Amino acid sequence: MTPLDSHAGWKPSRKRLDPIKILEAQNKTRIPKLVPIRFGRMMQSPFAFLRGAAAIMAADLSTTPTSGVRVQACGDCHLVNFGVFGTPERGLIFDINDFDETLPAPWEWDLKRLATSFVVAGRNNGLREKDCRTAALELVRTYRTQMAEFARMHVLDVWYSKLELETFLGQVNDPKFVKKMRAKVKKARRSVSDIFPTMTTLRNGKVMIKDEPPLIFHIGDPYERKAARIIFRYIDRYRRTLSENHRTLFDRFRFIDIANKVVGIGSVGTTCYVVLLMASADDPLFLQFKEANASVLEPYAGASQYKHHGQRVVMGQRLMQSASDIFLGWTTGRTKDRHFYVRQLRDWKIKPVVESFNASRLFSYAQATGWTLARAHARSEKAPEIRGYLGKKNVFDKAILKFAVDYADQTERDHAALVRAIRSGRIEAATED
Repeated sequence: MTPLDSHAGWKPSRKRLDPIKILEAQNKTRIPKLVPIRFGRMMQSPFAFLRGAAAIMAADLSTTPTSGVRVQACGDCHLVNFGVFGTPERGLIFDINDFDETLPAPWEWDLKRLATSFVVAGRNNGLREKDCRTAALELVRTYRTQMAEFARMHVLDVWYSKLELETFLGQVNDPKFVKKMRAKVKKARRSVSDIFPTMTTLRNGKVMIKDEPPLIFHIGDPYERKAARIIFRYIDRYRRTLSENHRTLFDRFRFIDIANKVVGIGSVGTTCYVVLLMASADDPLFLQFKEANASVLEPYAGASQYKHHGQRVVMGQRLMQSASDIFLGWTTGRTKDRHFYVRQLRDWKIKPVVESFNASRLFSYAQATGWTLARAHARSEKAPEIRGYLGKKNVFDKAILKFAVDYADQTERDHAALVRAIRSGRIEAATED
Protein backbone atom coordinates (compact mmCIF):
# COMPACT_ATOMS: atom_id res chain seq x y z
CA MET A 1 0.00 0.00 0.00
CA THR A 2 1.25 3.50 -0.85
CA PRO A 3 2.63 5.17 2.31
CA LEU A 4 0.68 8.23 3.40
CA ASP A 5 3.72 10.48 3.49
CA SER A 6 4.58 9.60 -0.12
CA HIS A 7 1.87 12.04 -1.21
CA ALA A 8 3.94 14.92 0.13
CA GLY A 9 5.46 17.50 -2.16
CA TRP A 10 5.66 18.05 -5.88
CA LYS A 11 8.67 18.18 -8.12
CA PRO A 12 8.29 18.22 -11.92
CA SER A 13 10.23 15.57 -13.78
CA ARG A 14 12.42 16.30 -16.75
CA LYS A 15 9.81 14.56 -18.93
CA ARG A 16 7.03 16.87 -17.78
CA LEU A 17 4.88 17.99 -20.71
CA ASP A 18 5.11 21.63 -21.74
CA PRO A 19 2.03 23.23 -20.08
CA ILE A 20 1.59 25.74 -22.91
CA LYS A 21 1.53 22.93 -25.48
CA ILE A 22 -1.20 21.20 -23.46
CA LEU A 23 -3.30 24.37 -23.59
CA GLU A 24 -2.63 24.83 -27.31
CA ALA A 25 -3.69 21.23 -28.00
CA GLN A 26 -7.10 21.99 -26.50
CA ASN A 27 -7.63 24.74 -29.07
CA LYS A 28 -8.23 22.15 -31.78
CA THR A 29 -11.75 21.45 -30.52
CA ARG A 30 -12.66 25.06 -29.67
CA ILE A 31 -14.22 27.98 -31.55
CA PRO A 32 -11.15 29.89 -32.85
CA LYS A 33 -12.50 33.40 -32.26
CA LEU A 34 -13.21 32.63 -28.58
CA VAL A 35 -9.82 31.09 -27.73
CA PRO A 36 -8.13 34.50 -27.15
CA ILE A 37 -10.80 35.28 -24.53
CA ARG A 38 -9.87 32.10 -22.68
CA PHE A 39 -6.18 33.00 -22.58
CA GLY A 40 -7.02 36.59 -21.68
CA ARG A 41 -8.89 35.34 -18.64
CA MET A 42 -6.19 32.84 -17.67
CA MET A 43 -3.42 35.46 -17.78
CA GLN A 44 -5.12 37.64 -15.16
CA SER A 45 -3.59 35.77 -12.19
CA PRO A 46 -2.18 32.39 -11.12
CA PHE A 47 -5.60 31.61 -9.62
CA ALA A 48 -7.38 32.30 -12.92
CA PHE A 49 -4.72 30.20 -14.64
CA LEU A 50 -5.32 27.27 -12.27
CA ARG A 51 -9.05 27.37 -12.99
CA GLY A 52 -8.40 27.01 -16.71
CA ALA A 53 -5.57 24.49 -16.43
CA ALA A 54 -7.39 21.30 -15.46
CA ALA A 55 -5.71 19.44 -18.34
CA ILE A 56 -2.25 20.46 -17.17
CA MET A 57 -2.87 19.38 -13.60
CA ALA A 58 -4.47 16.12 -14.71
CA ALA A 59 -1.26 15.22 -16.53
CA ASP A 60 0.78 16.10 -13.45
CA LEU A 61 -1.49 14.27 -11.00
CA SER A 62 -1.18 11.11 -13.09
CA THR A 63 2.49 10.96 -12.07
CA THR A 64 1.78 11.19 -8.33
CA PRO A 65 1.25 8.27 -5.90
CA THR A 66 -2.29 6.97 -5.34
CA SER A 67 -3.93 4.62 -2.86
CA GLY A 68 -5.44 2.50 -5.64
CA VAL A 69 -9.02 3.37 -4.61
CA ARG A 70 -11.15 4.96 -7.32
CA VAL A 71 -14.36 6.95 -6.97
CA GLN A 72 -16.50 9.09 -9.23
CA ALA A 73 -14.21 12.11 -9.32
CA CYS A 74 -15.13 15.70 -10.15
CA GLY A 75 -12.02 16.04 -12.32
CA ASP A 76 -11.85 19.84 -12.01
CA CYS A 77 -12.11 20.21 -8.26
CA HIS A 78 -11.23 23.77 -7.27
CA LEU A 79 -13.00 25.98 -4.78
CA VAL A 80 -14.90 28.06 -7.37
CA ASN A 81 -16.61 24.90 -8.62
CA PHE A 82 -18.58 24.76 -5.37
CA GLY A 83 -21.58 26.93 -4.59
CA VAL A 84 -25.18 27.26 -3.52
CA PHE A 85 -28.11 26.31 -5.74
CA GLY A 86 -31.76 25.34 -5.55
CA THR A 87 -32.98 21.77 -5.18
CA PRO A 88 -36.08 20.46 -6.99
CA GLU A 89 -37.91 20.89 -3.65
CA ARG A 90 -36.86 24.57 -3.71
CA GLY A 91 -34.45 24.31 -0.83
CA LEU A 92 -30.93 25.77 -0.99
CA ILE A 93 -27.87 23.58 -0.58
CA PHE A 94 -24.10 23.91 -0.85
CA ASP A 95 -22.53 21.40 -3.24
CA ILE A 96 -20.17 20.82 -6.17
CA ASN A 97 -21.61 22.46 -9.28
CA ASP A 98 -19.27 21.66 -12.18
CA PHE A 99 -18.84 18.18 -13.66
CA ASP A 100 -17.47 18.73 -17.16
CA GLU A 101 -14.44 16.56 -16.36
CA THR A 102 -16.08 13.96 -14.12
CA LEU A 103 -14.81 10.38 -14.45
CA PRO A 104 -14.01 7.42 -12.18
CA ALA A 105 -10.46 8.14 -10.97
CA PRO A 106 -8.26 8.14 -7.85
CA TRP A 107 -9.99 10.16 -5.13
CA GLU A 108 -6.69 11.81 -4.20
CA TRP A 109 -6.67 13.75 -7.48
CA ASP A 110 -9.75 15.77 -6.51
CA LEU A 111 -8.39 16.47 -3.04
CA LYS A 112 -4.95 17.53 -4.27
CA ARG A 113 -6.41 19.94 -6.84
CA LEU A 114 -8.84 21.39 -4.30
CA ALA A 115 -6.15 21.87 -1.65
CA THR A 116 -3.89 23.56 -4.21
CA SER A 117 -6.69 25.93 -5.17
CA PHE A 118 -6.97 27.12 -1.56
CA VAL A 119 -3.29 28.01 -1.42
CA VAL A 120 -3.36 29.76 -4.80
CA ALA A 121 -6.61 31.60 -4.02
CA GLY A 122 -5.31 32.74 -0.64
CA ARG A 123 -2.13 34.08 -2.19
CA ASN A 124 -4.19 35.78 -4.89
CA ASN A 125 -6.12 37.57 -2.14
CA GLY A 126 -2.93 38.77 -0.49
CA LEU A 127 -3.35 36.59 2.60
CA ARG A 128 -0.43 35.51 4.75
CA GLU A 129 1.18 32.24 3.70
CA LYS A 130 0.31 30.88 7.13
CA ASP A 131 -3.39 31.54 6.54
CA CYS A 132 -3.29 29.88 3.11
CA ARG A 133 -1.69 26.79 4.57
CA THR A 134 -4.07 26.71 7.55
CA ALA A 135 -7.10 26.70 5.22
CA ALA A 136 -5.66 23.96 2.99
CA LEU A 137 -4.78 21.84 6.03
CA GLU A 138 -8.28 22.28 7.44
CA LEU A 139 -9.76 21.19 4.12
CA VAL A 140 -7.88 17.89 4.22
CA ARG A 141 -8.53 17.36 7.94
CA THR A 142 -12.26 17.89 7.38
CA TYR A 143 -12.26 15.51 4.43
CA ARG A 144 -10.49 12.82 6.47
CA THR A 145 -12.69 13.09 9.58
CA GLN A 146 -15.94 13.33 7.63
CA MET A 147 -14.99 10.37 5.47
CA ALA A 148 -14.59 8.38 8.68
CA GLU A 149 -18.06 9.52 9.71
CA PHE A 150 -19.60 8.55 6.37
CA ALA A 151 -17.91 5.15 6.58
CA ARG A 152 -19.82 4.49 9.80
CA MET A 153 -23.19 5.56 8.40
CA HIS A 154 -25.85 3.46 6.71
CA VAL A 155 -25.79 3.64 2.90
CA LEU A 156 -29.09 5.51 2.61
CA ASP A 157 -28.05 8.00 5.28
CA VAL A 158 -24.96 8.85 3.24
CA TRP A 159 -27.04 9.17 0.10
CA TYR A 160 -29.50 11.56 1.78
CA SER A 161 -26.80 13.69 3.41
CA LYS A 162 -26.54 17.26 2.17
CA LEU A 163 -25.21 20.58 3.37
CA GLU A 164 -28.14 22.96 3.73
CA LEU A 165 -27.44 26.65 3.19
CA GLU A 166 -28.44 27.53 6.74
CA THR A 167 -26.07 24.90 8.12
CA PHE A 168 -23.28 26.28 5.95
CA LEU A 169 -23.90 29.87 7.07
CA GLY A 170 -24.15 28.75 10.69
CA GLN A 171 -20.57 27.50 10.51
CA VAL A 172 -19.24 30.86 9.28
CA ASN A 173 -18.01 33.17 12.04
CA ASP A 174 -18.23 36.28 9.89
CA PRO A 175 -21.42 38.39 10.19
CA LYS A 176 -20.58 40.53 7.13
CA PHE A 177 -20.13 37.47 4.93
CA VAL A 178 -23.39 35.94 6.19
CA LYS A 179 -25.21 39.21 5.51
CA LYS A 180 -23.85 39.35 1.95
CA MET A 181 -24.82 35.74 1.33
CA ARG A 182 -28.35 36.33 2.56
CA ALA A 183 -28.63 39.30 0.21
CA LYS A 184 -27.48 37.09 -2.66
CA VAL A 185 -30.01 34.45 -1.63
CA LYS A 186 -32.82 36.98 -1.81
CA LYS A 187 -31.71 38.02 -5.30
CA ALA A 188 -31.17 34.43 -6.46
CA ARG A 189 -34.63 33.34 -5.34
CA ARG A 190 -36.20 35.48 -8.04
CA SER A 191 -38.19 33.39 -10.49
CA VAL A 192 -37.21 33.01 -14.12
CA SER A 193 -40.08 35.37 -14.96
CA ASP A 194 -38.40 38.08 -12.88
CA ILE A 195 -35.11 37.87 -14.81
CA PHE A 196 -36.84 37.36 -18.16
CA PRO A 197 -36.97 41.12 -19.04
CA THR A 198 -33.25 41.57 -18.40
CA MET A 199 -32.26 38.65 -20.64
CA THR A 200 -34.54 39.31 -23.60
CA THR A 201 -35.48 42.01 -26.05
CA LEU A 202 -38.07 42.57 -28.78
CA ARG A 203 -36.94 42.47 -32.41
CA ASN A 204 -39.49 42.88 -35.18
CA GLY A 205 -42.20 42.13 -32.66
CA LYS A 206 -40.60 38.85 -31.57
CA VAL A 207 -39.02 38.01 -28.23
CA MET A 208 -35.31 37.19 -28.51
CA ILE A 209 -32.38 36.62 -26.20
CA LYS A 210 -30.57 39.91 -25.65
CA ASP A 211 -27.09 40.11 -27.17
CA GLU A 212 -24.33 41.02 -24.71
CA PRO A 213 -21.18 40.60 -26.81
CA PRO A 214 -18.72 39.07 -26.42
CA LEU A 215 -20.39 36.90 -23.74
CA ILE A 216 -23.82 36.32 -25.29
CA PHE A 217 -24.35 36.71 -29.02
CA HIS A 218 -26.46 35.49 -31.89
CA ILE A 219 -24.78 33.70 -34.73
CA GLY A 220 -24.63 35.76 -37.85
CA ASP A 221 -22.78 33.50 -40.27
CA PRO A 222 -24.25 30.54 -42.23
CA TYR A 223 -22.84 28.02 -39.74
CA GLU A 224 -24.71 29.65 -36.86
CA ARG A 225 -27.97 30.03 -38.81
CA LYS A 226 -27.74 26.33 -39.61
CA ALA A 227 -27.23 25.61 -35.92
CA ALA A 228 -30.44 27.50 -35.15
CA ARG A 229 -32.36 25.50 -37.77
CA ILE A 230 -31.32 22.15 -36.36
CA ILE A 231 -31.93 23.03 -32.72
CA PHE A 232 -35.18 21.08 -32.92
CA ARG A 233 -33.14 17.91 -33.41
CA TYR A 234 -31.04 18.81 -30.37
CA ILE A 235 -34.19 19.38 -28.33
CA ASP A 236 -35.88 16.16 -29.41
CA ARG A 237 -32.80 14.08 -28.56
CA TYR A 238 -32.48 15.88 -25.23
CA ARG A 239 -36.16 15.32 -24.42
CA ARG A 240 -35.70 11.56 -24.68
CA THR A 241 -33.13 11.60 -21.84
CA LEU A 242 -35.59 13.08 -19.35
CA SER A 243 -37.77 10.94 -17.10
CA GLU A 244 -41.37 10.59 -18.24
CA ASN A 245 -42.79 13.04 -15.69
CA HIS A 246 -40.18 15.65 -16.61
CA ARG A 247 -40.86 15.11 -20.32
CA THR A 248 -44.50 15.94 -19.64
CA LEU A 249 -43.40 19.15 -17.93
CA PHE A 250 -40.93 20.02 -20.69
CA ASP A 251 -43.56 19.51 -23.40
CA ARG A 252 -45.49 22.49 -22.08
CA PHE A 253 -42.76 24.79 -23.42
CA ARG A 254 -42.07 25.72 -27.04
CA PHE A 255 -38.79 26.85 -28.59
CA ILE A 256 -38.35 30.62 -29.05
CA ASP A 257 -34.67 31.48 -29.58
CA ILE A 258 -31.06 30.32 -29.32
CA ALA A 259 -27.81 32.25 -28.81
CA ASN A 260 -24.17 31.50 -28.03
CA LYS A 261 -22.76 32.02 -24.53
CA VAL A 262 -19.18 32.26 -23.29
CA VAL A 263 -18.82 30.54 -19.92
CA GLY A 264 -16.16 30.14 -17.22
CA ILE A 265 -12.44 30.06 -17.94
CA GLY A 266 -11.51 26.50 -18.82
CA SER A 267 -14.66 26.11 -20.93
CA VAL A 268 -14.19 29.24 -23.03
CA GLY A 269 -14.08 28.26 -26.69
CA THR A 270 -16.24 25.18 -26.34
CA THR A 271 -19.73 25.53 -27.79
CA CYS A 272 -22.41 26.67 -25.38
CA TYR A 273 -25.93 27.70 -26.31
CA VAL A 274 -28.58 29.55 -24.36
CA VAL A 275 -32.02 28.34 -25.39
CA LEU A 276 -35.20 30.23 -24.57
CA LEU A 277 -38.46 28.28 -24.38
CA MET A 278 -41.85 29.59 -23.27
CA ALA A 279 -45.07 28.04 -22.05
CA SER A 280 -46.92 31.36 -22.45
CA ALA A 281 -46.17 35.05 -22.95
CA ASP A 282 -44.91 35.43 -19.37
CA ASP A 283 -43.78 31.88 -18.57
CA PRO A 284 -40.15 31.36 -19.75
CA LEU A 285 -37.57 28.61 -19.34
CA PHE A 286 -33.87 29.14 -20.08
CA LEU A 287 -31.73 26.07 -20.78
CA GLN A 288 -28.00 25.84 -21.34
CA PHE A 289 -26.72 23.37 -23.94
CA LYS A 290 -23.03 22.97 -23.12
CA GLU A 291 -20.57 21.00 -25.21
CA ALA A 292 -19.04 17.96 -23.53
CA ASN A 293 -15.74 16.57 -24.73
CA ALA A 294 -13.59 13.79 -23.31
CA SER A 295 -12.61 14.37 -19.68
CA VAL A 296 -9.09 15.68 -19.11
CA LEU A 297 -8.66 12.64 -16.84
CA GLU A 298 -9.35 10.14 -19.59
CA PRO A 299 -5.76 9.75 -20.90
CA TYR A 300 -4.68 8.77 -17.38
CA ALA A 301 -7.75 7.18 -15.74
CA GLY A 302 -9.21 5.40 -18.77
CA ALA A 303 -12.25 5.99 -20.96
CA SER A 304 -15.73 6.43 -19.54
CA GLN A 305 -18.21 3.58 -19.72
CA TYR A 306 -20.46 6.11 -21.46
CA LYS A 307 -19.56 6.74 -25.09
CA HIS A 308 -21.64 9.92 -25.04
CA HIS A 309 -19.77 12.58 -23.05
CA GLY A 310 -22.97 14.48 -22.27
CA GLN A 311 -24.29 11.33 -20.63
CA ARG A 312 -20.94 10.94 -18.83
CA VAL A 313 -21.34 14.40 -17.30
CA VAL A 314 -24.96 13.86 -16.31
CA MET A 315 -24.39 10.44 -14.74
CA GLY A 316 -21.36 11.68 -12.83
CA GLN A 317 -23.28 14.69 -11.58
CA ARG A 318 -26.21 12.60 -10.42
CA LEU A 319 -23.87 10.31 -8.54
CA MET A 320 -21.86 13.04 -6.81
CA GLN A 321 -24.48 15.72 -6.11
CA SER A 322 -27.00 15.45 -3.29
CA ALA A 323 -29.67 16.98 -5.56
CA SER A 324 -29.67 17.71 -9.28
CA ASP A 325 -31.59 19.89 -11.72
CA ILE A 326 -34.87 18.32 -12.93
CA PHE A 327 -34.00 19.40 -16.49
CA LEU A 328 -30.57 17.75 -16.45
CA GLY A 329 -30.07 15.69 -19.62
CA TRP A 330 -27.93 15.27 -22.71
CA THR A 331 -28.14 15.48 -26.48
CA THR A 332 -26.16 15.04 -29.70
CA GLY A 333 -25.33 17.82 -32.14
CA ARG A 334 -24.96 18.08 -35.90
CA THR A 335 -22.74 15.02 -36.00
CA LYS A 336 -22.56 11.97 -33.76
CA ASP A 337 -19.32 13.18 -32.18
CA ARG A 338 -20.81 16.52 -31.00
CA HIS A 339 -22.00 15.89 -27.46
CA PHE A 340 -23.85 18.28 -25.14
CA TYR A 341 -25.32 18.18 -21.68
CA VAL A 342 -28.30 20.33 -20.74
CA ARG A 343 -29.36 22.08 -17.56
CA GLN A 344 -31.27 25.18 -16.50
CA LEU A 345 -29.31 28.36 -17.11
CA ARG A 346 -30.25 29.86 -13.78
CA ASP A 347 -31.67 27.90 -10.89
CA TRP A 348 -31.10 29.92 -7.73
CA LYS A 349 -27.35 29.61 -8.25
CA ILE A 350 -25.00 31.52 -5.94
CA LYS A 351 -21.23 31.49 -6.21
CA PRO A 352 -19.44 33.11 -3.27
CA VAL A 353 -16.94 35.71 -4.47
CA VAL A 354 -13.74 33.86 -3.58
CA GLU A 355 -11.64 36.90 -4.48
CA SER A 356 -13.18 38.70 -1.46
CA PHE A 357 -12.30 36.00 1.07
CA ASN A 358 -10.26 36.94 4.10
CA ALA A 359 -8.50 34.31 6.21
CA SER A 360 -11.60 33.55 8.28
CA ARG A 361 -13.84 33.08 5.24
CA LEU A 362 -11.27 30.93 3.48
CA PHE A 363 -11.03 28.70 6.57
CA SER A 364 -14.82 28.28 6.83
CA TYR A 365 -15.04 27.58 3.11
CA ALA A 366 -12.38 24.90 3.50
CA GLN A 367 -14.54 23.14 6.07
CA ALA A 368 -17.62 23.29 3.82
CA THR A 369 -15.83 22.04 0.71
CA GLY A 370 -14.00 19.33 2.65
CA TRP A 371 -17.29 17.98 4.00
CA THR A 372 -18.93 18.21 0.58
CA LEU A 373 -16.14 16.46 -1.32
CA ALA A 374 -16.03 13.66 1.26
CA ARG A 375 -19.79 13.15 0.91
CA ALA A 376 -19.56 13.19 -2.90
CA HIS A 377 -16.81 10.55 -2.87
CA ALA A 378 -18.61 8.49 -0.21
CA ARG A 379 -21.56 8.06 -2.57
CA SER A 380 -19.27 5.82 -4.65
CA GLU A 381 -19.40 3.34 -1.71
CA LYS A 382 -15.66 3.55 -1.11
CA ALA A 383 -15.81 5.39 2.22
CA PRO A 384 -14.67 2.38 4.33
CA GLU A 385 -11.66 1.80 2.06
CA ILE A 386 -10.66 5.46 2.07
CA ARG A 387 -11.13 5.70 5.84
CA GLY A 388 -9.00 2.61 6.38
CA TYR A 389 -6.26 4.08 4.21
CA LEU A 390 -6.26 7.51 5.87
CA GLY A 391 -6.28 6.33 9.45
CA LYS A 392 -6.87 8.61 12.43
CA LYS A 393 -3.67 10.66 12.47
CA ASN A 394 -2.81 13.73 10.41
CA VAL A 395 0.07 12.23 8.41
CA PHE A 396 -1.92 12.43 5.16
CA ASP A 397 -3.15 15.94 5.96
CA LYS A 398 0.40 17.26 6.21
CA ALA A 399 1.49 15.40 3.09
CA ILE A 400 -1.29 16.95 0.98
CA LEU A 401 -0.51 20.36 2.41
CA LYS A 402 3.09 20.00 1.27
CA PHE A 403 1.88 18.97 -2.18
CA ALA A 404 -0.55 21.90 -2.35
CA VAL A 405 2.13 24.45 -1.47
CA ASP A 406 4.61 23.00 -3.95
CA TYR A 407 2.02 22.79 -6.72
CA ALA A 408 0.87 26.33 -6.01
CA ASP A 409 4.47 27.36 -6.73
CA GLN A 410 4.30 25.30 -9.95
CA THR A 411 1.07 27.06 -10.92
CA GLU A 412 2.75 30.43 -10.51
CA ARG A 413 5.61 29.30 -12.76
CA ASP A 414 3.18 27.98 -15.38
CA HIS A 415 1.19 31.20 -15.25
CA ALA A 416 4.38 33.18 -15.83
CA ALA A 417 5.13 30.94 -18.82
CA LEU A 418 1.70 31.73 -20.28
CA VAL A 419 2.25 35.46 -19.82
CA ARG A 420 5.61 35.18 -21.61
CA ALA A 421 3.98 33.22 -24.45
CA ILE A 422 1.36 35.95 -24.85
CA ARG A 423 3.88 38.78 -24.79
CA SER A 424 6.09 37.00 -27.34
CA GLY A 425 3.16 36.61 -29.72
CA ARG A 426 3.10 32.81 -29.52
CA ILE A 427 -0.40 32.96 -28.05
CA GLU A 428 -3.09 35.53 -28.75
CA ALA A 429 -5.03 36.83 -25.76
CA ALA A 430 -8.00 39.19 -25.66
CA THR A 431 -8.95 41.40 -22.73
CA GLU A 432 -12.57 42.18 -21.88
CA ASP A 433 -13.82 45.64 -20.96
